[in-house]
Amino acid sequence: MTRKDFLNYSALAAASLITPSFMTNSKHYTLGLGLFSVPRGLNDDLKGTLDMLASIGFQELEVFGPYAFTDEKTKQEWAVTSQMLGFNSSGFYGHAPEDFSLMVKDRGMRIPSMHTDIETLQHNMSELAQAARTIGATYVVLPALPEAYRTNMDAYKRSADLFNEIGKNAREEGIRFGYHNHGYGLKPWGEVRPIDIILDQTDPDLVFFEMDLFWTTAGGIDPVELLDKHPNRYKLLHIKDMKPITEFEGDGSNPQEWYGLFPNMTSCGQGDIDLEGIIKTSKKNGVEHYFVEHDMVQQPEVALKESFNYLKNIS
Repeated sequence: MTRKDFLNYSALAAASLITPSFMTNSKHYTLGLGLFSVPRGLNDDLKGTLDMLASIGFQELEVFGPYAFTDEKTKQEWAVTSQMLGFNSSGFYGHAPEDFSLMVKDRGMRIPSMHTDIETLQHNMSELAQAARTIGATYVVLPALPEAYRTNMDAYKRSADLFNEIGKNAREEGIRFGYHNHGYGLKPWGEVRPIDIILDQTDPDLVFFEMDLFWTTAGGIDPVELLDKHPNRYKLLHIKDMKPITEFEGDGSNPQEWYGLFPNMTSCGQGDIDLEGIIKTSKKNGVEHYFVEHDMVQQPEVALKESFNYLKNIS
C-alpha cells in the first residue's frame, strides 16, 4: 500500500464512508494478541507460533520493536534487556516487513498496531511510518515513557507537548500515534495525577491512547473512569486479568514493582478485574482494537486459549 492509498483509506474510514469488517461497532468485537505474550515462541519457532495463534482464533496482532530502522540507542538498550529475558528476536523477526506481513495474512490475521520507542518516534518517523503502511498498521504506540521524561510535573507537561509534535508528524505520514500507560503516572502527585496531564494537555486529534487494564488497576484507577471521562481517546486495550487485585506499593515507576505483580497476572476470566464491564464501556467510548496480553506467559497454547474462549463470549 502506498502512502497515498493509505491516506485515502484512512480519510474515508474516518469519515465513515467505508466500514472495515474489523471495526467494533457491532455486537461482537475482534480479538487480537500483543506479541510480547509469546516472545520466546516467536524467537524459537516463528511460523509454528503464528500457526498456534491463528488456531486459537486471534485475528489481530500487535508487534513490538526494536526493528531494523530503530534508533541505535534503543537497540543497544534492548540487547541488554533481551539477554536478561532470555530471547533476542523482535520486530519482524529477521524478515522484511512485507514478508512478515504476508506470513500473518496467510494465517488469516492482520497487524493494526506497532509498539516502538521514544527515540524512533522523534528521529525516525518516516521509516517507522513506511513500515506501518507496508504491514497495514494504523497505530504506532509508545509502550513506555523513559524515566527522564517523567521526573516531575514539568517533565510530564513537556512530554505532553512532545506527544503533540509526534502525533502531528504521524498524522502527516497517514498513521496515528498512541501512548500506552505503564505503572507510573497513575497515582496522584499531590492533587494531580500525571496521566491527567498527558490526557488533558494533548490534542485529541493527534494523540490517542492504549489502556493496559492490569497496570491501570495496579495504579489504583478504575479503567471505566478513564474510558468514560475521555471518550474516543482510548483506541486500543491490553486485556489482562489480575488475582487478587493488588496495587503498587509505590507509584509503579520501576521494573521491580512491575515484576513484583507478575504472579498476579492470570488468564482472562480467572481473575478479579471486571473485564466484561470494562469491555462494554470501551465499546461505547470508541475503542477499536482489543489485544489480549499475558506477558511472557507460560504454556501459551493453554493460557491464551483460556483467555480467548472467555473473551469471545463477551458481547
